[in-house]
Amino acid sequence: MKRIFSLLFLLSSLTLFAQTDSFTLLKPDRVFDGEAMHTGWIVLVHNNAIEAAGDMKFKLPANTRIIELKGTTLLPGLIEGHSHLFLHPYNEVTWNDQVLKESRAERTARAVTHAKATLLAGFTTVRDLGTEGAMYDDAGLKHAIEKGIVPGPRMIVATRAIVAKGSYGPNYNNADVDLPQGAEEVSSLEEMEKAVRTQISKGADVVKIYADYRWGINGQPAPTFSTEEIALAVSIAKSSGREVVVHSSTKEGMKRSIAAGVSTIEHGDDGDEEIFRLMKEKGIALCPTLAASDAVSQYGGWKKGTDPEPARITVKKKSFAAALKSGVTICTGGDVGVYSHGDNAREMEIMVDYGMKPLDVLKSATSVNADVFGYGDKIGRIKKGLLADIIAVQDDPSIDIKNIRKILLVMKDGEIIKN
Repeated sequence: MKRIFSLLFLLSSLTLFAQTDSFTLLKPDRVFDGEAMHTGWIVLVHNNAIEAAGDMKFKLPANTRIIELKGTTLLPGLIEGHSHLFLHPYNEVTWNDQVLKESRAERTARAVTHAKATLLAGFTTVRDLGTEGAMYDDAGLKHAIEKGIVPGPRMIVATRAIVAKGSYGPNYNNADVDLPQGAEEVSSLEEMEKAVRTQISKGADVVKIYADYRWGINGQPAPTFSTEEIALAVSIAKSSGREVVVHSSTKEGMKRSIAAGVSTIEHGDDGDEEIFRLMKEKGIALCPTLAASDAVSQYGGWKKGTDPEPARITVKKKSFAAALKSGVTICTGGDVGVYSHGDNAREMEIMVDYGMKPLDVLKSATSVNADVFGYGDKIGRIKKGLLADIIAVQDDPSIDIKNIRKILLVMKDGEIIKN
């Protein structure tokens, strides 16, 4: 009887394997593999992984599904490097009111729709850098996506982020009121250690720290943590295989973060060639978030293309030019949530407008982001053995970056989401 049950189990397992084992051949005009553009390539997907990519020099397995993609470019699924799925555009509801007046149930419902919009825009992975008051709900959303409960990109989550006591917000300058905060506050080395360990235990894949913020005299940006405090977080996170990323716009905040050994610096508004060269030497990447400054400036009344350029935009252009000249590694991440989810390509377009070559922007949004974030062995390239996160766009985005918006196919983990 035992042998009969074993045989039945084996037969049922083989039947299930036969039902789920699948091959899909994608035939575009050209393939960007994450590093270079190729013509005459095809890509064979086996279940959820890339089986082959290159010239058609092999026999197709029986029952292979063939998808003709004439006039298209095939690329690795794009990677959004700086997102906040639990936020929505500030011209709809201010950041303060989102944190204070929107329930976590509402914010999660919004995040679900934001995740779907992001995926359909061709961004199959997001690094989500803080829930901004929604506690650890990004970890829950990540698991819901992984279980197939809701559609969305792969998520690299930071949970609450860490700020110095009294430096962040909401803050209405009323000393009699203690308001809920958009991140976890700490005020000592001991509290920093506890916060890092707690966030990791709650599901953080990456630790985010605000190395400076607008808490100086008259609201000027100023450093919030010492090098020692940031370095402690880096040491704890590193021991668990995680990275620390920092929000920093001031030179001093960036210098302290570099000395502490962080992985990426977000924003970097006041960065110059000296700072960016130091980042390059230390292997620290820059995520410039150009689109957020562009969006906030327009919310403030700037009519882009008509009005004179605001100082905020001039500063961004100058720092980005310095970053390009220095050779520092540049990630693609727009601080999405400040503006609409699904409009992620906005950052890529502005990177080109500010002087980066379209092909380099494509690299940044795929292989560079994957390598910097520690996922280069799984995603970011069209290469045998990597996960089948693949998109197809009309025409050639290496000639005109705006073509990256012409999404015709989205495949995540070998499953076609949009075709």
